Amino acid sequence: VINESQKQQLESASYSSRYALGLFYEAGTWIDVPWAAQYITDNPCIRFISIDNKKRNIESPEIGPSVVVHTTVAFGSEHLDSDPAEVQQLILSHLERIVPSLPKPASVKCQKWRYSQVTKAVPNCLGQMILHTQPLLICGGDGFTHSNFDGCIDSAISLAEAVKSHL
Repeated sequence: VINESQKQQLESASYSSRYALGLFYEAGTWIDVPWAAQYITDNPCIRFISIDNKKRNIESPEIGPSVVVHTTVAFGSEHLDSDPAEVQQLILSHLERIVPSLPKPASVKCQKWRYSQVTKAVPNCLGQMILHTQPLLICGGDGFTHSNFDGCIDSAISLAEAVKSHL
C-alpha cells in the first residue's frame, strides 16, 4: 500500500521508551501525601508519580486509590529488554525511597511502553501522511507533530483538512 519513500519517512520517526507502574489499593486505604501528582527531577528511575483518583478529583470511600508511576526515558531505554518482574522490583524500590509512607498495594501492574513519546517526528509531514487516495488511507498522530496534547490536536486538524480536501 505504501511506497518506498513513505516507508523510509515513517521509519525515520523515533520514540522514547519507558515503563509505567500502577499500584492498586483496597477501598478505604489512605495514601498520606500532600500532593496529587509530583514530577521527580532527581531520581534515575522515576520521573512522575500521581495519586490518580486524587489527581482526577474522584476520591471515594467505595473505590480504592491507585498510584501511577512513570519512569525516566533513560531507565526505560536501559531496561527495555529486561525481565518485567525485575524491572517492577527496581521501580518499587525507588518508589519506596521517594514515598516511604506508601501502604502495601493489593495489586501491582507494570507496563512497558516501547513507543512512549515522539523524540523525532516523521519528517516533511504536517500532521499526517496520505498513504493511498483510492480508497483514502491517511495516518496521523503525534508521531507526525510532537508528543503532547497540542501535537495530537495539530495532527487531528491536519487529518480533518486532508479528509475534507478529498471529499
